[in-house]
Amino acid sequence: MSETGEQSTATAQQDPPSPTPPPRHRTMRTRVRHFRARVRAKPKMNKAWRLGIGILGTIVLIVGIIAIPYPGPGWLIVFAGLGILATEFAWAGRLLRFARRHYDRWMAWVGRQHVIVKCLLGLLTCAIVLATLWLLGAPYLVAKLVGLGHWTWLQSPIV
Repeated sequence: MSETGEQSTATAQQDPPSPTPPPRHRTMRTRVRHFRARVRAKPKMNKAWRLGIGILGTIVLIVGIIAIPYPGPGWLIVFAGLGILATEFAWAGRLLRFARRHYDRWMAWVGRQHVIVKCLLGLLTCAIVLATLWLLGAPYLVAKLVGLGHWTWLQSPIV
């Protein structure tokens, strides 16, 4: 027992502890900050960067807004789009905080409601999904595929 204790003590004295490298996320964060500082230093590149971020964030935001009533991560996509925009635009950061605060309040309110109110909200969501699908012509497309093309009442009024 004393031998193993002596060996571990001797090993610890022989090998000085090596300095631990900074965590990888700090290194990446530092790299991104330096990259962004270099871009900001050049006005034309800065405008191009902001334009690219604006376009990307707007596309993600629009996709998220479209996806809100459908099953899946609609609100997550909206918050991601606002987050992308907030990296370059202060108004988007304010809008993101506003939207998150009101989303949290809405979800808390829905959670406190009776099951009947929750069912009515679910039916309203289903009605919105069906209406948008009908406006896009999806039911008539499926009807034609299964041989019910004569059901013209499924046709979209706008497509």
